[in-house]
Amino acid sequence: MGIGTGIFLFVIGAVIAFAVSFTVPGVNLILIGYLLMGAGVVVFLISIIMATRKRSTISTTRTAVDATGNEKSTSQETRGDVV
Repeated sequence: MGIGTGIFLFVIGAVIAFAVSFTVPGVNLILIGYLLMGAGVVVFLISIIMATRKRSTISTTRTAVDATGNEKSTSQETRGDVV
């Protein structure tokens, strides 16, 4: 699911709520349209939040053991937007 799915649900819900003129016995198409529009907004907002949240990445590189028996290692931490 993503931003496109949210937009798609919203558009389908709007079409069902506002543009469909026929009736189905026992089914309230206007309510279904509003529910789909609400679901589209929720999916869209969750997708935006997930895409813009902050992440941190830590990578460790180990090198060979030197003559004294000490192992050298370097660590790098990156904070910020990782997409």
